[in-house]
Amino acid sequence: MTPLAPATGSPTAVARPKLFRDASFWGITLTQFLGAFNDNVFKQALMLLFVAVPIGNGQTQDLQSLGTFVFSIPFILFSGYAGYLSDCYCKRRVIVLAKVAEIVIMVLGLVTFLIYARTGMSITMAAIFSIVLFLMGAQSAFFGPGKYGILPELFRENDLPRTNGLVLMTTFLAIILGGVLAGLLMESFPGKLWIIGVVCVAIAVIGTITAAIIRRTPISQPGLAFTFSALGVPKEMRIELAKDRPLAAAVWVSTIFWLTAAMVQMGVTSLGKVQLQVGDAKSALMVSLISIGIAIGSVLAGQISRGKFHTGVLKAGSIGLATTLALLALPGGDHGHLLGYYGSLVVLLVMGIFTGMFAVPLQVFMQMRPPAELKGRMIATQNLLNWIGIVGSAIFYAIAMQIINALKLPQATIFAVTAVLMAGVALLYHPATVELGSGSAASK
Repeated sequence: MTPLAPATGSPTAVARPKLFRDASFWGITLTQFLGAFNDNVFKQALMLLFVAVPIGNGQTQDLQSLGTFVFSIPFILFSGYAGYLSDCYCKRRVIVLAKVAEIVIMVLGLVTFLIYARTGMSITMAAIFSIVLFLMGAQSAFFGPGKYGILPELFRENDLPRTNGLVLMTTFLAIILGGVLAGLLMESFPGKLWIIGVVCVAIAVIGTITAAIIRRTPISQPGLAFTFSALGVPKEMRIELAKDRPLAAAVWVSTIFWLTAAMVQMGVTSLGKVQLQVGDAKSALMVSLISIGIAIGSVLAGQISRGKFHTGVLKAGSIGLATTLALLALPGGDHGHLLGYYGSLVVLLVMGIFTGMFAVPLQVFMQMRPPAELKGRMIATQNLLNWIGIVGSAIFYAIAMQIINALKLPQATIFAVTAVLMAGVALLYHPATVELGSGSAASK
């Protein structure tokens, strides 16, 4: 076992309040919830506008993929530098400044909605909205390493599984509620969509106030010199990953997981709208049930793993994911799908639970394994590779669906591909259970 270097001012060395009595717990939880909520209100509103963008001659074009791509690219461009900032400055300071930037970006979003109210939707308007989406992605890229990297500095190690479970749960609740609010605002104020901008500015302001509740933490590596390698995977991280095989394995497993997750989300939409032909509302319910399941699984994983990096929870999650994905791929029955719509709803909820059980222990390991001075850059490297996986999933999905369509196979066949990916993880990834609070996290 390789010991984890304790952070300066580590919670293991300094008395900390009990988790639910700690103002910083509520500060970071509310801040990340409001950030994810705001992202999804604004982004989902734009996706609904991007579904049918007029391109002339009475024709429209679906530009949702453009919006997703534009939002994702900043994570690849800026995650490395964001990790550098979170290690050489106080993470609380990085978080607060990122939230201030969110206010500015949402004000720009409000301005774009005011322009839209006068001009209507067009290719030019879509391009203007895309600039705001890019800035939103950049803000999230800088917020991420500080948000996750600060958790081991704020809380006791044996509280980290529960903390991560609650953070992940509230994140997915924010995704669900943000999408719902966006739809309600779009339907309620069709001629006054600038109200969405006002709501988003207000949420950003409240999120900045909650960020101020978080207590200051020591700087991980004061005076850290900037190098251009920080824009990608820093040299120090490449060295650390080369010598720490369990950490490297966790990084690659995380990337495969997010590549798979992005493909599943696209696959569920295709299953609902194309194969089962249930329409937009019921297809949206299918995706929402995954998020509800993830919220449940995240809390469950946090409770079971209390005080441990629990490999049993992670293994159950990976096996459960592979199994439920395989079930979704089974042919037969109406529309060539054995489960049908209602059977799929049950399996998707269960799949979400297994997803939360897999993601929470993996996130805890990624926070605890690196030395204290590398935590911010480790989270940034993880974010960078995860988003490369997400962007790559679009290419992988497009190729896979072309082959599936050419062979005249059901749309749900894509789940067989993702099941194979997760089965590989379940068979090959075997980390060891570690008691937290001992300052170590290791793997076989």
